[in-house]
Amino acid sequence: MSYLRNTTFALALAVSSLAAPAFAQESNKDFVVKAVTELFVNKDLTAIDRYWADSYMQRNPGLASTSAVLKDALKDMPADMTYEIGMVIAEGDLVAIHGRYTGWGPTPLIVVDIYRVENGKIAEHWDVGQDEVLETASGLPMFEPMN
Repeated sequence: MSYLRNTTFALALAVSSLAAPAFAQESNKDFVVKAVTELFVNKDLTAIDRYWADSYMQRNPGLASTSAVLKDALKDMPADMTYEIGMVIAEGDLVAIHGRYTGWGPTPLIVVDIYRVENGKIAEHWDVGQDEVLETASGLPMFEPMN
């Protein structure tokens, strides 16, 4: 009986250790939020090395592709630039973040950044943005920070 109990326990432990990485695996949503937080909030350019694919594809018309180009473009990020995350939407390999960039230009920008994750790295990016307007026709703000 002791042998059966020990064998069953060992088998259960082995199976649970195989399944553990699936449960511990970070979601694409959490991964992208962590990546952009380290890059834009903490202004840590080494985040590009950790989270962006070398062959990163950039769909913004003002920037070329590759993580090296991104790193070069952001090396002179304004010291007073801030980034706030609003809502985050994720489906499969795509993550969209509604954010506010302040200090990047003369007025805050409200931007939706869309990231595609592939093989544990940010592989592609699209964005759309507009200047923040404080007095809207609806009376509702264009942006609300994430809680």
